[in-house]
Amino acid sequence: MKNILRYTISLVLAGGLLWFVFKDINLGEMLDRFAKSDWRWIAVSCFCLLLAHVMRAWRWGMLIEPLDHKPGIVNSTMSVMTGYFANYIVPRMGEVTRCGTLYRLERIPVSLSFGTVVAERIFDVIILVLMIGLNFILEFERLSTFFTDFFQSKIGGSQGGGSGSGMLLSILIVGLLAVGVAATVIFRNAALRNKLQQNAVIAKIIGFAQGMLEGLLSVRKLRTPGLFIFSTIMIWVLYYLVSYVLFFCIPETSDLGPLAGLTLLVVGAIGMTAPTQGGIGAYHLLVGNVMVLYGLSQNDGITLATFIHGAQMLFMLVIGALAFLYVLIVNKNKVEEPEQVSAAN
Repeated sequence: MKNILRYTISLVLAGGLLWFVFKDINLGEMLDRFAKSDWRWIAVSCFCLLLAHVMRAWRWGMLIEPLDHKPGIVNSTMSVMTGYFANYIVPRMGEVTRCGTLYRLERIPVSLSFGTVVAERIFDVIILVLMIGLNFILEFERLSTFFTDFFQSKIGGSQGGGSGSGMLLSILIVGLLAVGVAATVIFRNAALRNKLQQNAVIAKIIGFAQGMLEGLLSVRKLRTPGLFIFSTIMIWVLYYLVSYVLFFCIPETSDLGPLAGLTLLVVGAIGMTAPTQGGIGAYHLLVGNVMVLYGLSQNDGITLATFIHGAQMLFMLVIGALAFLYVLIVNKNKVEEPEQVSAAN
């Protein structure tokens, strides 16, 4: 009952967000743009996405190796694909499905593989945080002006981009210093840390931070830490290319530069974390609006977001379905082989 309720809520949320995004959009005009787009770039984008998932499967195998298991790259890749497929059906089911699939193919216990997935996610969160910081540094003027003007318009204040940017920078610096000082004090004072952990919310925050640190330090236990770091970087480079090359599909977005691609990647990754099927709705809302910063109309921004998300979703649904078919065939053969041996004896 709880799972049904959760699924229903995520479905309603996705539907509500999609309605909000598309209520003023001319869908006929959008479909016409899709029909006239250069589909060769979609093939390039899909290849980059496939390669990114193969790299993710390779990296996952590195995390599993120290646990005395060495899954094959094909089976690991198929497990990753089924996980993404499941995520488009039921939010947050991808990790469990991925580990369950790997158990069917490699007989690696779910309890072991799930722990490595958690560690893997920690590294992805760290990379995402670093990319958010890099994006804000490289595009500070553009982003700060956008956010300050947005909030000033909401509270009825004057729109002064320069003074607003300076104020935002001051707030960020003071905020980071405050967080740094607080974290240092809590880390060094065990009594204070234990007292704070009695609060459920603070305990979760501290536990999350400790988990992030443990996950980060776990790379030292890997047999090939250099390859692990390389694969992590390559995954995110490929994710960047997946979205960036699709700029060239539509004439209105073909002039967007590399920094626009970085902003899209960061904002899109945040949108994909929403509790909806594959980030549906949230991705369109965030990406469609942030692209206005780069001179696109909101209509063009939403068209781009729909194009990128739709291409990725269709590709992953097809590849994920094929991966599920592969798992069923391989698993069936594994069941039949012992039966044939028993019959022969």
